Amino acid sequence: MNEWIERNIEYTLVDAPSQFSIDFAGMKFQKSDLEALRPKFERAAREMGRIEAGEIKNPDEHRKVTHFTDRKKYPASELFASVEAFAEEVRSGRIKGETGRKFEAVVVNGIGGSALGPQLMQFAINGPYWNEKSDAKRNGYLKIYFLDNTDSAEFADLVEVMDPEVTLHLVISKSGGTQETKNNMIAMEALYAAKKLSFPKHAAAITMKDSELDRHARGNNWLAVFEMAESIGGRTSETSIVGHVPAALTGVKFSRFLEGACRMDEWTRTADPEKNPAMMLAAMWYIAGKGRGDRNMVIVPYSDRLILLSRYMQQLVMESLGKELDLDGKVVHQGLNVFGNKGGTDAHAFIQQLNNGRDDFFATFIEVLKDAEKLPITESTDMGTYLHGFLEGLSAALRGKGRQVITIRVPQVTEYELGMLIALYERAVAIYAEFININAFHQPGVQNYKLAAKGVLALREKLHAKLAELGGVTGSAVEIAEKAGCPDEAVEIGGLLDKAAVNCPKVSREFCAKSNQWIYTVK
Repeated sequence: MNEWIERNIEYTLVDAPSQFSIDFAGMKFQKSDLEALRPKFERAAREMGRIEAGEIKNPDEHRKVTHFTDRKKYPASELFASVEAFAEEVRSGRIKGETGRKFEAVVVNGIGGSALGPQLMQFAINGPYWNEKSDAKRNGYLKIYFLDNTDSAEFADLVEVMDPEVTLHLVISKSGGTQETKNNMIAMEALYAAKKLSFPKHAAAITMKDSELDRHARGNNWLAVFEMAESIGGRTSETSIVGHVPAALTGVKFSRFLEGACRMDEWTRTADPEKNPAMMLAAMWYIAGKGRGDRNMVIVPYSDRLILLSRYMQQLVMESLGKELDLDGKVVHQGLNVFGNKGGTDAHAFIQQLNNGRDDFFATFIEVLKDAEKLPITESTDMGTYLHGFLEGLSAALRGKGRQVITIRVPQVTEYELGMLIALYERAVAIYAEFININAFHQPGVQNYKLAAKGVLALREKLHAKLAELGGVTGSAVEIAEKAGCPDEAVEIGGLLDKAAVNCPKVSREFCAKSNQWIYTVK
């Protein structure tokens, strides 16, 4: 038996009941590298035990981290039952919109994990053309749309296809004050008011108890308010009520999804790190990137249904691991860059660089073994076989160039396998965070940008007040900033004036080639 075959046998981990496998043989590591990680494996196992024992593991926010444990007991809870009952009443038409018509669609209004998880679930399980199916083919379950940004174009695009009378709005915000989500809610409330319809009779919320959104929804008698736990972060919320409500409204078997996640949780509690897929996955990240994230993570699912997995992993991995400080307050600038596409589309996109360009990555291929349909191409070959051949060919080509590859295989794409995939990466992220001594469960960088954004909005109000006082002005951004008493913020004021010039009739601009500046006129 040759060395490559032996290595595959030794470093392929298989969960036989689920037919889930993960092969690490294509990564550059030796047995001695794993031995050197023994202290880190031991620490990670200990700290994962602390998480599941309910200890504080988000010290910056003094919070527990409960997504690993809550999903095991959630199916037996009253909350789970209430979601299933609500979804069935909507599906059957017992809960209707204000005008008495059955709901036909749900709009999920959330950002980050509140949208990415449900989007991945819908695309993976119901497919890309779910909304084009008839009500009968959807068995009465709802079409689904998403508002996941504070972009008026997204809102306008939705309104073009949305019938307000038969649309349910699900607003998701853990804190209840997330500005992007709040903006869309305010705009939608105004749209319903303009059409003389009651938004509360078409609205439900997922939020923490006593949050701003909770008070707003209950105070206005929305159809339903579902409580979200403080101890579950947005990027790890898909196995919680955040994933459950959109799934239930669209006919996804959420209990089966949780079964898959819990099966992976059991497997990733394996004491021997070399038999534990999450421990090994974290070890590969650590060894490949020298413990500093020196290599990019490329996620390539060979399945159209899993195209959104790379976007989902970007938030899960990068928001969790991209940290300036470690747990001791030392500046470390840690993190892992994640990007991806889908096979075999990727072979006509960025694989050229992976094969011939910079050797600064490791690739993770995810293969779905079961073909959705048998589509013969020749007498002996079908479409699914070609896709498998493309995966194997690319893997061999990359390894031949000394590039590093991990391969995951699942039998099919159902709720169960998706639950296993998400749970595997959640655990690997938490373990890797222990390897590099960071807090994976807070996001100070996100808060920093929100504070900076508030500063820009405050500057806008100051500028608006000063211009109103001046009664009109003409000049460059530098000149107007000086007149407004903000000479050091000319660049920011220029951006505000650029925005106003194409949206507000009272502001115009002309370009002066001589000074290489826009000249603004504010009436």
